[in-house]
Amino acid sequence: MRPNRPYFLWDVDVTEDELRERLKTPDPDARAQWEGRILREARYQDVWRYLTLADVLRDWEHIRRHLGRERRFWEFLLEGWRADGILPAR
Repeated sequence: MRPNRPYFLWDVDVTEDELRERLKTPDPDARAQWEGRILREARYQDVWRYLTLADVLRDWEHIRRHLGRERRFWEFLLEGWRADGILPAR
């Protein structure tokens, strides 16, 4: 295993620094692939070490297709936060 590889990137040869750089790409589709991998594979508490809620909301329409079975979990959270007034309604 490559040193400094995030545990949730077990199948990709990318270091933490490389991941953070890829999350800065201006291309929303490319960025969403990495954001989706984080949301899909990382533990909930670790997601926020790499992403902000603003990142997720900004790219949500691009991210959703990369979430697999975790998509329902994230939709549930976002909709719940909207219903509770934590996030503005769409």
